[in-house]
Amino acid sequence: MSWTVGRVKLTKIVEIASTGGTRFILPQATTDEVQKLPWLVPVYASAEGRLKLSVQSWIIETPTRKIIVDTCIGNNKQGRSVPVWNNLDKPFLNDLAAAGYPADSIDTVLCTHLHVDHVGWNTKLVDGQWVPTFPNARYIFGKDEYDYWATHSHQRDEHKAVFEDSVQPIVAQGLADLVASDGRISDEISLIPTPGHSPGHMSVLIRSDGEEALLTGDVAHHPCQMARLEWSSTADYDPVQSARTRRDLFSRFADTPTLVFGGHFDPGRIVRDGDAFKMVT
Repeated sequence: MSWTVGRVKLTKIVEIASTGGTRFILPQATTDEVQKLPWLVPVYASAEGRLKLSVQSWIIETPTRKIIVDTCIGNNKQGRSVPVWNNLDKPFLNDLAAAGYPADSIDTVLCTHLHVDHVGWNTKLVDGQWVPTFPNARYIFGKDEYDYWATHSHQRDEHKAVFEDSVQPIVAQGLADLVASDGRISDEISLIPTPGHSPGHMSVLIRSDGEEALLTGDVAHHPCQMARLEWSSTADYDPVQSARTRRDLFSRFADTPTLVFGGHFDPGRIVRDGDAFKMVT
């Protein structure tokens, strides 16, 4: 569950893993269509054409920092549009500690965007109040992303609930840093603007000792979207922009040694495949 990029260590912490059940996110990815992409099997899909997806966080440990990227759904949350995401009781914090990263050791929380399954563990419920889960961390949100949801979250009940229980308590405690989507986090880590899935979505670039990794966030929910760039998620804010972003980002890193980590899938490298791309492990 861990990978190294120069002097940087990346570790995966899974909250929920599933095979299949993706028709609401990627309705184009029917089993018949997925079976036309045999390179997805067995890492990214089953032989029957069912997609493998996880809700997960990535820990980036540099020589000086311990950063968690995206914080899943969280326990005890309410008002989520996916029914099974309400009132979760998952051992996420225990799993984090078992991997060597107890919550109080994390110094930075970095959210690629502010959707429900990327901000949930920003907070935890204590005596009826939502409090920061990572008490010693600064929380980094994209300024464009934050400004959008601060203005528009009231337009949908789920977005309102997510903003109120998982984002606003961090701001109220003075723990949030609003950054440009092309900003730099540390010597090793910088941000790349990748809008489309959300207005201010950001991807994360890691460079260390001549090696490179890319955390894509939700530019693609699944590697099948590398082969089918036009397959935009039903959760995308701007489906046309998200398809354009996929082509631009994957073109930049295709056929390079860069290790690519998905928001919901395991890492690999992107290679060109005709007019599109595929992942190799």
